[in-house]
Amino acid sequence: MKIRVLHLLKGAKEASGLTVIIDVFRAFSTACFAFDKGVETIFPVAGIDEAREMKKNNPDFVLVGERDGKKISGFDFGNSPSHILSADLKNKTLVHTTSSGTQGIANAKSASEIITGSFVNADAIVQYIKKKKPETVSLVCMGYACIHPTDEDNFCAEYIKNKLENRPGNFEKMVEKLKVGSGARFFKPENQSWSPKTDFELCLDINRFDFVLKAENRNELNYLKKIEV
Repeated sequence: MKIRVLHLLKGAKEASGLTVIIDVFRAFSTACFAFDKGVETIFPVAGIDEAREMKKNNPDFVLVGERDGKKISGFDFGNSPSHILSADLKNKTLVHTTSSGTQGIANAKSASEIITGSFVNADAIVQYIKKKKPETVSLVCMGYACIHPTDEDNFCAEYIKNKLENRPGNFEKMVEKLKVGSGARFFKPENQSWSPKTDFELCLDINRFDFVLKAENRNELNYLKKIEV
């Protein structure tokens, strides 16, 4: 098994084989929490206008997303696992657009298969890959707004790669580094309304879920499907 670690939008476009699009803070952590809340389908889309058009044509759809980390005007929820914990999402359809993760799915057109990447289901991802036994695995770290790499996505790729290669890792050390690094924003008082401390904790609740989210395509639209591992 050849494992490639790629970065940002360029990496998504270059990805091949079984591709893991990684967005820890917060897109694909939020997506896992949404499915755990009983969501039926998530459409990950690149554009805000596309999301709004889908809502216009399907008023029952729930809009979730962010730009610059903050909830998009007119959307039901921001890109925050904390904000959906108490929401009634059972059997709902979500339309999800973010600055990084959903852009990666939209651009990984050469991948033979796409699953999402986060710490909350990291071991399930590893088990899924081991079962599939692909020749090539692409771990794509989407970073911040697809502009620059972030520690949390790089750490997640490292964690998955180590597990696939039966190498030791130190998740606790990663968490400590994130507290003073790219995760420090979650601890700033002025950010709590849109980027609360609880998001940091929820996104790093390692292996909380035992399923993977696979991107499928229907009528030229990508959607996420929950697969128990």
